[in-house]
Amino acid sequence: MFKSIIAKILRLLPNKALKTPMIPLQHVKMKKDVLIETSVQRTKISLYYPLKTNQKKLPVYINFHGGAFIMNDKEMDDPYCRFLSNKAECVVLNVDYVKAPEHRFPKPIEQGFDIIQWLRSRADELDIDVEKMMLGGQSSGANIAAALCLYLEEKGDNQPLLQVLSCPMLDFVTPHADKPEPDKWRSRYPQVANFINMCYLPDKEHAGHPLASPVLAKVSEHLAPALILNAEYDAFRPEAESYAEKLKTAGVTVHYELFKDCFHAFTHLGPKERAEEAWELIARKMREVVES
Repeated sequence: MFKSIIAKILRLLPNKALKTPMIPLQHVKMKKDVLIETSVQRTKISLYYPLKTNQKKLPVYINFHGGAFIMNDKEMDDPYCRFLSNKAECVVLNVDYVKAPEHRFPKPIEQGFDIIQWLRSRADELDIDVEKMMLGGQSSGANIAAALCLYLEEKGDNQPLLQVLSCPMLDFVTPHADKPEPDKWRSRYPQVANFINMCYLPDKEHAGHPLASPVLAKVSEHLAPALILNAEYDAFRPEAESYAEKLKTAGVTVHYELFKDCFHAFTHLGPKERAEEAWELIARKMREVVES
């Protein structure tokens, strides 16, 4: 009960990314809001179709927003989904995934898996080429995206063409107090991060589960190629670096990009020039893997 009350209070805080998006709002051919059934709960998604394209069947990118597993919704990424749809000439599927503590690990991962199956079953009517599927997210959303690739591998399912991990949270085992936190308030009060961890993980033992902490997972060369965007002054920088090296060692193709003089969630909070650079890089990499 206590966790739910605090989480609800945190959800009332203004979303800076939603208020001042780094990328101007673009027109798309269509934004389609859909409510779909999953094993977790009925789920809101938005499908964005590019303004201009010569393709009949479009690639698709599944997006998981950030919010520390407990906050925000898919609309915070509306400007970026529009941008990626137009720039990469693909359909972007934006997920309003379930939040903790009401829905805890591994529910968002299972929900993501169900959405992939739904997408495959509706590919023709949605004008989507499911052989050209990609996925990614920011912060907690990047954790879900990385875990979803591991979950697909665990089930012997096909991997996406690309996993995009932006400022990913990948390690629940290392206490936040032992992470290089640049924010003086977060550094002084690591209990806040610990509260978020307790909201998402039902039991302490889950912290070391590979789907909760992908940095601890045994990875294979069959995992999706990865684009990992990291910020110089991010408490989660070491775990993103470690995961990039782990994937490379396993034989996975990795493009790792460190953005200097940036903090966690810079793609949504600025500086604007670096945020635009990051999203341009994501769109470019999406086009590359689709065309290769």
